[in-house]
Amino acid sequence: MQWHVLYLKTHICPENSRVLLNLKGKTERTAGEGARESVCFCRIRVRILVLWCSCLRELARVCIWKMVDQYALGLILTSVLGFVVLLYNLMAKKNRSRVSSEARSEGVQTVTTSINGECRSIEGDVDVIIVGAGVAGSALAHTLGKDGRKVHMIERDLSEPDRIVGELLQPGGYLKLIELGLQDCVEDIDAQRVFGYALFKDGKNTRLSYPLEKFHSDVSGRSFHNGRFIQRMREKAASLPNIRLEQGTVTSLLEENGTIKGVQYKTKDGKELAAHAPLTIVCDGCFSNLRRSLCNPQVDVPSSFVGLVLENCELPYANHGHVVLADPSPILFYPISSTEVRCLVDVPGQKVPSISNGEMAKYLKTMVAPQVPPEIYDSFVAAVDSGNIRTMPNRSMPAAPQPTPGALLMGDAFNMRHPLTGGGMTVALSDIAVLRDLLRPLQDLNDAPTLCKYLESFYTLRKVSCNDVLLLKPVASTINTLAGALYKVFSASPDRARNEMRQACFDYLSLGGVFSTGPVSLLSGLNPRPLSLVLHFFAVAVYGVGRLLVPFPSLSRMWIGARLISGASAIIFPIIKAEGVRQMFFPATVPAYYRAPPVKRDH
Repeated sequence: MQWHVLYLKTHICPENSRVLLNLKGKTERTAGEGARESVCFCRIRVRILVLWCSCLRELARVCIWKMVDQYALGLILTSVLGFVVLLYNLMAKKNRSRVSSEARSEGVQTVTTSINGECRSIEGDVDVIIVGAGVAGSALAHTLGKDGRKVHMIERDLSEPDRIVGELLQPGGYLKLIELGLQDCVEDIDAQRVFGYALFKDGKNTRLSYPLEKFHSDVSGRSFHNGRFIQRMREKAASLPNIRLEQGTVTSLLEENGTIKGVQYKTKDGKELAAHAPLTIVCDGCFSNLRRSLCNPQVDVPSSFVGLVLENCELPYANHGHVVLADPSPILFYPISSTEVRCLVDVPGQKVPSISNGEMAKYLKTMVAPQVPPEIYDSFVAAVDSGNIRTMPNRSMPAAPQPTPGALLMGDAFNMRHPLTGGGMTVALSDIAVLRDLLRPLQDLNDAPTLCKYLESFYTLRKVSCNDVLLLKPVASTINTLAGALYKVFSASPDRARNEMRQACFDYLSLGGVFSTGPVSLLSGLNPRPLSLVLHFFAVAVYGVGRLLVPFPSLSRMWIGARLISGASAIIFPIIKAEGVRQMFFPATVPAYYRAPPVKRDH
């Protein structure tokens, strides 16, 4: 039993939903006790077949020499063949019984699910346990359930979430929602269509539209209440008969000989229970208490969002997100219903003014309100006076997995980027499409060594998506890099070179044409090409240098220009390094392990 080392040629093509891989000649043996048992079992089969062939050859030789009657020869051959088939079936039956007894000893039982008060049972083993029923968990459960997997989803709190982030889905994410069959989850929740952004700075503004000309008229961004969207996705997932949705708090992962076998959790009634499955996927969000078992988290908190809801406010550009390049950092406005506008004020650092003693309201009125567009000013002040002010730390964490047999991280528990660009849900939905297509050929998830190799491949494949067989597009890496770089460029700085870069970015995007559609296509997730990202980023820097040197260059301006280029490099290169240079720009050279699925035989 050999593993073929395959080098990634391209990834999942949505048009035909298959993995395109380029076979190389090298092989390596699998490890693990289960693999060695399978090898021994195969060797026994081969020896029986070799012995059978030798017998046939000897019988034929004897029969020819001794002129045995053809009917007698047929009888002998039939008897030998029948003996071989009988022996093979007995051994296979013994092997199946052993696997079944092991599964039963792990405590896998019939499970019961309740949806809208109606209870029903799911006969048989659970294939996948999903920890968390947020955007990633619910979408993943529905996707795997549609493929026939039996899923047990455990969520800490099944009431409607009330969050101030996760409310803007980019067009690239909406396309993934369509691919996963979940587009109806944005219906009947008063979701608003978003066609682009409006950028404001120092009394000037420019509109940046999504390049949607080549797509169906329904394709655009969507903004909504996060809780309403999640509840619709939970209902969609729970509507499948092979998905159990349960309220409970997962306290730990169950490990046996280095392999995750399931989870320990506490039910809503306080009972301690264990759930077992060959695959456990952790999607319990940015505050995950399980991620340390599966990755090496390096969480950074560059800032916090202060959230407000503006009632009956008309934005300067309808159906657009609004970004104000304020001092010290950006302010966001976007509709979340037909009567409400979300405002997110970015506050740098890990400490924010206190809400309880009135410091936050004073900060918003004196420091932030004078910088918002005049059309929004009155609504903004009214929202502050209402007292409904909330905060949320903005976390950034590059993906640093520790491949663990039987378990996988997804969503914000696995990878986070600054929410300024609204790319989190796009990355999560893209990852789900990757995992779905990766697991489809694997019928038996109980084969731990095989499953482990498939899961290792996920960490490589998630970096790449394709709309064309020859077009590599690292979705996660591009969106993560853009979010980190754009936040630093959009934030004010005492450094003049950084402020020149900020002004150059605004002027560059205001040029229109390819200078705006290129960056916006990256932001929207429609064209996540890392090379395009780097080219536009340094084009902004060069444009900024040109502004400094025209019409009269001087030594001081040249020095600022040099620092501008240096500062741009210092912003983007560390982010690229964290994401992985090889994964971003040369994904075809990163090995992914893949094995053809075991042949299913009828006994």
